[in-house]
Amino acid sequence: MKPAKAMTLRLSAEQAEELATVASVDDLPVAEVVRAAIAEHIAARRHDEQFRRTLRERIEKAQKLLR
Repeated sequence: MKPAKAMTLRLSAEQAEELATVASVDDLPVAEVVRAAIAEHIAARRHDEQFRRTLRERIEKAQKLLR
């Protein structure tokens, strides 16, 4: 497993307050709620056909540059 990477995230005051409320109600740390939301977003993108097509196009373009 790769080591964890620290990141900075800037939110509006309203988003930060809403996030803190969700975390509090779910009795979870804010960081865990953020990690779960990111995991859900990535999973959704992996199943999105348009995203997958665009990803393949970018990979092919990058491969052409390396030839």
